[in-house]
Amino acid sequence: MTAAVSRAPEAPFTLEPVDLDDPRPDEILVRITAGGLCHTDLVTKAAPPAGRCPVVLGHEGAGVVERVGRAVLGVRPGDQVVLSYRSCRACRLCHAGRPAYCERTALLNNSGRRADGSATMWQDGRPLAGSFFGQSSFATHALASADNAVVVGPGTDLTTLAPLGCGFQTGAGAVLNVLRPGPGARLVVYGAGAVGLAALLAARAVGVRSVVAVDVHPERRAHAARLGAGAALDPAGADLVAAVREATGGGATHALDTTGVPAVVAHAAKALAPTGTLVVVGLGEAELTVDLMDILLNGKTVRGCIEGDAVPERFIPRLLDLHATGRFPVEELITTYPFEDINRAVADHRSGAVVKPVLVW
Repeated sequence: MTAAVSRAPEAPFTLEPVDLDDPRPDEILVRITAGGLCHTDLVTKAAPPAGRCPVVLGHEGAGVVERVGRAVLGVRPGDQVVLSYRSCRACRLCHAGRPAYCERTALLNNSGRRADGSATMWQDGRPLAGSFFGQSSFATHALASADNAVVVGPGTDLTTLAPLGCGFQTGAGAVLNVLRPGPGARLVVYGAGAVGLAALLAARAVGVRSVVAVDVHPERRAHAARLGAGAALDPAGADLVAAVREATGGGATHALDTTGVPAVVAHAAKALAPTGTLVVVGLGEAELTVDLMDILLNGKTVRGCIEGDAVPERFIPRLLDLHATGRFPVEELITTYPFEDINRAVADHRSGAVVKPVLVW
């Protein structure tokens, strides 16, 4: 197959021939037609799994199943699938319906190998790091499993829906599964990228009337306004807490941070109304300073969220239903690129020129 290979953290991706294992009894072989480019791919490129390079990344793959292992149930050759994250389905948290927090998450999604330590990709007889999120879908083909493949209907536009596997699922899930705002809520979204705008669309889909977006890029603030944000604030050069409180009429009842920037998270917590909730989903610095007395005395909640607390086989069909009725128009967030232009897509993503790059074979 052909794969976009990262040979070093600072090196560009290069399209190279790579050998892929045959599917084992519990695996499926998927011909990738489209794959979203996510911030997580670039964070991992900068710090490869277990320090292994070269590596094949990609974790928002979508395509057509070509082969299935003899033990696979529920997925057949010819099925169209959207790929998401892996979970063991056997630990305490998986049994509790919280697979996003699976006790084997790191092993299954970010070790660069199968769970048993074996490689799935080879080049000139040498192993490459792969199995990223159980797929490594920056390639013409990917090995996945029935547990991280969601079968979608024939004729589904996989180019539009590939990012449901992570980015759109994360933003929409943080709203629909965790924050659960009612129509009268005052929601503030910090960061109007793919995750933040998916959150905005999800909130609008369930009738939230007051949504405020915060972003440093004027183009993204304008995009948020077009998608229904009642206000779009620039955090630079202003008292962000005061601006949010003014825009929300006293503070946010619900807030989502997608930036991972400690100062932004601290401001978001401060700008909550009493008993408000802030959910953080952005990858960023490890340490954060917040006003603990403000949180304590005002009954505020700050909590983390992975993959939108979503169970993909249940949540992705819910998003598909919202999309089918026009209430989750994620196509308005997407810019497509030929896979050969992956490095241009990376540059445009980093500059903020586009919201969600999707690579198409």
